[in-house]
Amino acid sequence: MPTIHKEILINASPDVVWDAVRDYGALHTRLVPGFVTSVEVSTDRDPPVRTVTFASGTTLKEAIVDIDDIHRRLVWAIESDTVRHHNGALQVFPAEAGWSRAVWIADVLPKAMAEAFDPLMGAGLETMKAHFERQA
Repeated sequence: MPTIHKEILINASPDVVWDAVRDYGALHTRLVPGFVTSVEVSTDRDPPVRTVTFASGTTLKEAIVDIDDIHRRLVWAIESDTVRHHNGALQVFPAEAGWSRAVWIADVLPKAMAEAFDPLMGAGLETMKAHFERQA
């Protein structure tokens, strides 16, 4: 199964970055504005599901699998007819000088979808970095 691994250093404290990551219904306002244009959360399901609309117009449903405040890790799974399997995790680590290291790992099937997600994950992290560093 293809695994995509991306990471980036962000000039913002891990607590600040994690607070935005764990607010899983606010991607479009607190984490990656512009990259994601809207998020709707359905809390009547277990686990909750967020419907994410990207700037490209693509919409994905993502089940929130886990929010781990101790390890600053959010895990979700995409529910889609075209994505046979997806498990994504975004984790925030402390880095030197008070910075954050954001690590995004996704296991994806079929392989063609992994190839499509790879550059998008990189762009998402770049958007996240730019958003937090503009606020600093």
